[in-house]
Amino acid sequence: MSDPVNVVIIGAGFGGLSVARRLSKAPLQITLIDRCNYHLFQPLLYQVATAGLSPADIAWPIRSIVRHQANARVLLGEVNAIDTDHKIVSIDGDSVAYDYLVLATGVRHAYFGNEEWAKYAPGLKQIEDATAIRRRILMAFERAEMETDIEERKRLLTFVIVGGGPTGVELAGALVELARKALVADFRRIDPHQARIIIVEAGNRVLPSFPVRLSQFAERSLEGLGVEVRLGAPITWCDAQGVIVNKERLDAATILWAAGVAASPAGKWLGAQCDSAGRIRAAADLSVPGFPQVYAVGDTVTINDGDGKPLPGIAPVAKQQGRFVARMIETDINKDKSPPAFRYRSAGNLATIGRKSAVIDFGVVRLTGRLAWWIWGFAHIYFLISMRNRVIVTIQWLWSYFTFQRGARLITGEDE
Repeated sequence: MSDPVNVVIIGAGFGGLSVARRLSKAPLQITLIDRCNYHLFQPLLYQVATAGLSPADIAWPIRSIVRHQANARVLLGEVNAIDTDHKIVSIDGDSVAYDYLVLATGVRHAYFGNEEWAKYAPGLKQIEDATAIRRRILMAFERAEMETDIEERKRLLTFVIVGGGPTGVELAGALVELARKALVADFRRIDPHQARIIIVEAGNRVLPSFPVRLSQFAERSLEGLGVEVRLGAPITWCDAQGVIVNKERLDAATILWAAGVAASPAGKWLGAQCDSAGRIRAAADLSVPGFPQVYAVGDTVTINDGDGKPLPGIAPVAKQQGRFVARMIETDINKDKSPPAFRYRSAGNLATIGRKSAVIDFGVVRLTGRLAWWIWGFAHIYFLISMRNRVIVTIQWLWSYFTFQRGARLITGEDE
């Protein structure tokens, strides 16, 4: 009896898990490798950062997700290198052989050559990032409560968000609700209403991936909440005291980075052709050119849609790519005819702008306001990984909606 085919998947995000689940009944061995023991629902990570949800509300252990999948095993560790000649993945000094390899390693923060800014302006990609940002935000209010100097108090209550994409817009809206609803009755010497929230966007509109009309609605909604929106204004300096924008100094104790991402080192491990952000330039079938039986999905890869535009780095894209790659592997093993080139079927593009407001682009149908906000909420609950998370998040949101309270306002960790 021949040995089973080994499929190694690096990364247990949306793309990696979609591959593993699609192959659950296939007669092969799956090895799922990740440096974290949990799958994270990144679209709601900003709510952990702004005390709306707890980390466990949007994450679930990987082993629990695949516990009933007899052909899957999970390895916790860091991939160091890939030997494509011998088909071996090196993980923390050990090695795992593969017949098929799927790279689903995601992205990290990009500071456009200014990596020293990272310690002043953290990004939001992991649970650790979210809890650290939550600490910064809540400590800013605590320190402002104790501060007697008026100018320093203003600096402590100023929050600058760099980047006007969905993450930046959603962070701004959530910060407004936190400061002006959840915290308003908690302090005696300061008025959280005085918190100044600024979005700095280098482009000429927020939500640049959305149609212009929806971007304009989002900008008006943010300004209606009291958020200062600065467009065409890239930052030129960042330090512990604030940022410089168009030669203007903005003093701020809390700076949050939502401006750009770079791919993981997966492309470098292979020596594959990559774009400027480090994403692998994949073939139409999501294989990596020059490396047989190697595929890439999600944020690890760059591939264009039917109009020649790069596909966005969002969960639906990664999930569809994962299912497609699983079909490619199955057809190759069975010597069947391979499916046609990958084609993304858009389910829409969504972003929320604080309480009761969101924008949705379904292509022909475009929605704004309260209806879009409810659809956004239902969609995010539906795509959570487990029923437990769906129930808990629903209860948390309903509680926050009716009481204006946020129960995850815990200051944990140590000062950086």
